[in-house]
Amino acid sequence: MTGLLAVALPGVPLLAGLLGLLLPPSPRGATTGEDPARRAAIALGVAGAAVALLAALALLLRVDGPVEGATDWVDLGGLRVTLGWRLDGVAVLVAVAVATVALAVQVYSVGYLRRGPHDDVEVDHRYPPYAAQISLFTAAMLTVVVSGDLILLLVGWEVMGICSYLLIAHDRRLPEAPAAAVKAFLVTRVGDVGFLLGIALLGVGAGSFRIADVLAHDYSTGTLTAACLLLLAGVAGKSAQFPLHTWLPDAMAGPTPISALIHAATMVAAGVYAVARLFPLFAQAPAALAVLGVMAAVTLLLGAFAATAQDDIKRVLAWSTVSQIGYMTGALAVGAPSAALFHLLTHAAFKALLFLAAGVVIHAVGTTLMSRMGGLRSAMPATFWCMVIGLGALAGVPPLSGFWSKDGVLAAAEAAALDGAGPAPAWVGWLVWLAGLLGVAVTAWYATRLLLRTFLGATRTPLAHPHDPPAVLRWPVLLLAAPAALLGLAAFAPWFADRLRVPADATDEAVELVHLAPNLILPFLLLLVGAGVAWAGWRRDPAADPARFLGPLRPVFARAFRLDDVQHALVVRPTTALARAVRTGDELGVDGLVEGSGRAAVELGGGLAALHRAALPRAAAGVLAGALLIGLAVALIGVAS
Repeated sequence: MTGLLAVALPGVPLLAGLLGLLLPPSPRGATTGEDPARRAAIALGVAGAAVALLAALALLLRVDGPVEGATDWVDLGGLRVTLGWRLDGVAVLVAVAVATVALAVQVYSVGYLRRGPHDDVEVDHRYPPYAAQISLFTAAMLTVVVSGDLILLLVGWEVMGICSYLLIAHDRRLPEAPAAAVKAFLVTRVGDVGFLLGIALLGVGAGSFRIADVLAHDYSTGTLTAACLLLLAGVAGKSAQFPLHTWLPDAMAGPTPISALIHAATMVAAGVYAVARLFPLFAQAPAALAVLGVMAAVTLLLGAFAATAQDDIKRVLAWSTVSQIGYMTGALAVGAPSAALFHLLTHAAFKALLFLAAGVVIHAVGTTLMSRMGGLRSAMPATFWCMVIGLGALAGVPPLSGFWSKDGVLAAAEAAALDGAGPAPAWVGWLVWLAGLLGVAVTAWYATRLLLRTFLGATRTPLAHPHDPPAVLRWPVLLLAAPAALLGLAAFAPWFADRLRVPADATDEAVELVHLAPNLILPFLLLLVGAGVAWAGWRRDPAADPARFLGPLRPVFARAFRLDDVQHALVVRPTTALARAVRTGDELGVDGLVEGSGRAAVELGGGLAALHRAALPRAAAGVLAGALLIGLAVALIGVAS
């Protein structure tokens, strides 16, 4: 039964997605009441996600230790590739989070992708492929979660990249959407080259790609370090970590439900999960963990500071995702994968809540810019309180979920810094801990700013009557508010901590997700400082943006330290110039030689043809002259002989 559920977990959304791709697009101008293709797409998408969630919940009740099953797929000269599943407490909890967010997104999209607030309005004619691609996206992430073979994991990993490209570019009316999709695809492909090579190195070394065989194999230090570093390239791309982070904020050109899916449960979470799944290997490669720690600290602060100066509400949340993933990779770097996974789960809850609530606001006011919002609290009370819960969890306000999980990351980093706990050098612990503490204050600042600019103060929206959304948009948001607020309390349950236990965890004997100790005071004080500074600046002048206090740093933060411009100057422009040079060489050299030979042959043929097109008198004279010359030649030869 466990094996059947494990196969159904990604299999049902996959089937729903494939069937959905067979549906025709909705007729242009069709309304919800006259669109059977849209209704069929909704049924397939929602049913696929719902069945996946039920399967994940059933596995949560059945699985409390590692179980797996596999069948041989192909044997390449003794190198086995299998079709197999591998489940443990971590995989099941992550699967529940993925399926929950996917179901919320499918239901939410029913109302969001309409051209008006009522039922009988024009709908997005590309909704059927959109819903099918969400199902395929969900199936790909669940394949990564349950896979027992690195090649099968790689298949899910790559399908996610394809689906993200299609979904980010869904709205063809936005000129920036196709460019953002191409950027996301290309940047993540750069990292995926390293990920592929790392998997190949591990599989060839172990003689098998089964994760169990790979984890059990005794690699040399050099091979293991090289493989882990290559895997980190893929993690940096998929999880938007420095220096391959630039695609994620631009991906906000996609529909808001897709932003929730990418940021909360798929794509960016895949890199963290992959490292946690293979953490026993990383624990034996301190150099790779040191690189991961540096990457995490830089990303954590880069994302936090960039979020402080954004005016687009979705870009604030996007940069906050970059920063929060930095907390997760920082926990991995200091040897605390359980803390990283705990924050991954709470982040999935509150980030999905924040994006869907932001979508409600955008749907109501018709803009993503906070400078054109304000005063929405009285008009949208349910949305306001959901945003309070989500932003509180993001900032780490007790007792919301983000408080407990972020505290676990900081406690693990502090132990690594002060006590030398974990497989990484102590300086990695110091780096992650100090960056995490500073990130607490900055996160509280920009979360408070977002709340104040959007919901309080004077109304700046051009619409006269913003209001809370209809039920199909409201209920997914309200239901996600529950885990965003309460999921952190699950850490007090022994069964939850046991399921998050990862082999080779720094606290291997007993995983402690909650640390009720005096060291909680410092992060809490930093939270109060960050939120208080934002509140004080807003109270001084409610009409002004608190970001004005950043002074000359504001444009630097708004452009994320201009790293995108650096990437454009060092990578995009040289690559474009090289492509132009190659194209010119091909057109003038290879094509020029071929086309020039053809033109020469044509011209030579034309000349010969002209000679053959002589008038009859001249042609007859030519024939007679030729005959005379031939006869004269024969006569001369006869005389000579």
